[in-house]
Amino acid sequence: MIAYLTGKLTHKSPAMVYVEVQGVGYEVQISLNTYSRIQGMENCKLLTFLHIKEDAHTLYGFFDDAERSMFLLLLGVSGIGASTARMMLSSLQPEDIQRAIAMENEKMLESIKGIGAKTAKRIILELKDKIKRQKETGPQLSVSTNNTLQEDALNALVTLGIARNVAEQAIQRVLKTEPLLQDLEGLIKKSLKSL
Repeated sequence: MIAYLTGKLTHKSPAMVYVEVQGVGYEVQISLNTYSRIQGMENCKLLTFLHIKEDAHTLYGFFDDAERSMFLLLLGVSGIGASTARMMLSSLQPEDIQRAIAMENEKMLESIKGIGAKTAKRIILELKDKIKRQKETGPQLSVSTNNTLQEDALNALVTLGIARNVAEQAIQRVLKTEPLLQDLEGLIKKSLKSL
């Protein structure tokens, strides 16, 4: 198993990079999330996962452990392959996928290309308990304070009788216009006004 590569990026594209390590060039498949993080870098360290199938050995690279952990969780879901997991991580941040699973937000998962209603339900069903256990034992996926703020605001709006998906959309609208907002009460009030 190759745990990580540290070397020079000799080629970059949104789906793949070449990492030269002591004269050997490794082709590494990446997500758009990782691609956006390595834009200005000539040298970098990528955490990796070697996916072995009958017809190919494919190396996947990740900028941080949150992304790699989510990729491995998604691979454990029946019907989700490496390319679908990479597509999911290209569409949403690992924390957003984690939150969608924890909150059973099928619509957010369905917004990803290639994920239908049945697949979204299966992902939630198979990963919900694992995500909860990770949160209890110390999260492997990095969850920022902003995510806690969003979850608290969402819980408050749902308690007020607003449908979960409507409340999530309202919160996202507010945070798009005011990304630095850190006041829970202000976020709840502004979200209610945007309904």
